[in-house]
Amino acid sequence: MFIGIDVGTSEVKVLLLAPDHSVVGSAGAALTVSRPQPGHSEQDPHDWWAATQAALAQLRAAHPQACAAVQGIGLSGQMHGAVLLDAQDQVLRPAILWNDTRCATECTEMMAELPSLPDLAGTLAMPGFTAPKLRWVARHEPDIFQRVAKVLLPKDYVRLMLTGEYVTDLSDASGTLWLDVRQRNWSDALLALTGLTQAHMPRLVEGSAPGGYLKPTVAQALGLPAGIVVAGGGGDNAASAVGMGAVDAGQGFLSLGTSGVLFVVTPSYQPNAASATHAFCHAVPDRWHQMSVMLSAASALQWVSGLLGASNAGTVADQAAALTLAERAASPLFLPYLGGERTPHNDAKVRGSFHGLDFDTDAARLGYAVMEGVSFGLKDGLAALNAAGSRVTRLSLVGGGARSACWAQQLASALNTEVVTHGSSAVGGALGAARLAWLATGAPQSAVCQSPAVLASYHPDAAEQALLEPRYTQFRSLYRTA
Repeated sequence: MFIGIDVGTSEVKVLLLAPDHSVVGSAGAALTVSRPQPGHSEQDPHDWWAATQAALAQLRAAHPQACAAVQGIGLSGQMHGAVLLDAQDQVLRPAILWNDTRCATECTEMMAELPSLPDLAGTLAMPGFTAPKLRWVARHEPDIFQRVAKVLLPKDYVRLMLTGEYVTDLSDASGTLWLDVRQRNWSDALLALTGLTQAHMPRLVEGSAPGGYLKPTVAQALGLPAGIVVAGGGGDNAASAVGMGAVDAGQGFLSLGTSGVLFVVTPSYQPNAASATHAFCHAVPDRWHQMSVMLSAASALQWVSGLLGASNAGTVADQAAALTLAERAASPLFLPYLGGERTPHNDAKVRGSFHGLDFDTDAARLGYAVMEGVSFGLKDGLAALNAAGSRVTRLSLVGGGARSACWAQQLASALNTEVVTHGSSAVGGALGAARLAWLATGAPQSAVCQSPAVLASYHPDAAEQALLEPRYTQFRSLYRTA
């Protein structure tokens, strides 16, 4: 058996995986986020460890025999968070999270001071990343900064509790802005931008390699075998990709959740930072990945559903699905930039809008416009990835938006690629983390990283593509006037 632990923002989820790829059980413990000031987002690292212990206790209570047979633990987690420890491993302040925006000024300064930053780090400097957070702390909390002995990412604080070791994997380290992503090693030049050195950093391992071993005292408290391996693990998106079997070049997934993420595996380092994409290390050796991110995806459909007084977003999606092609062609266009946009525009100030409203516009057409606008935003993201050399022939669709067959079909036509959906148990970082634990015991990648069963498959439809093509051209022109 193998355990995957996913340290999310709202929950720590744990999952128990059997060697026949079946999920034996899962459990979770909720987390809360503190927002002491506008733009600030923080959590207490002790809460992650407490939630991990609680979730593992639930899992052990439900499956005592299976937990006794665990051979490895894998870790996945929210990326970019800054956990600051002193020389005695005491937490110096609440962790600053991925969705904290306080350090925009520091990002601008870092880009100006080191123009080669995007080529080294695989991305533009953005407030979500770890490095500018430390520069902010140095400026605004100098007493705390002077006491920093180690900086860890969220999942790696849990690893410290499990193993007593400072270790991170390369996929999670890619999101710090301190890693030379091409060389898969810490960059002295990037670290110098925040007044840190490699001594402040955890040891780097591949996500599928051992990243420590369970301490006897912790094993006894958790009811797990002592000395079992704790894998390097992965950042949440890379771990999710491992869970979906996306480990070879050209494989990838599309997450249609609050935000929209396109993740494509590449055989080499292929950055295109100018289009606000991320080129990071994968959680398996000798692989990288490219990622485009749009900030409002399924959340845009939830937003318009609320305005329309619908009971849920699924209702509006069903109404949109019932429209004929002619009715869709007469629907408004929607720019999905409700909270700014990342890929490809990197424009925090742009906002969403409807274009072409008339007296025939009803709830179904508004819903369709929003779904289409999100699909077009993702098409922009795929174009940015293609410009950097990515090629993809099939994408796994996950997230809340995957429940709409109409949206899945539209995405297949808009992106001109096969789109497939899977069961909910095949989705998420915890499954990928468990698989990385399995790999860390020496199992071959071909046996572990299999694609989960396909529930449904969608292929590009020529008639729908003929509808979408001129509308996409107009969509692209509207951003320039937004």
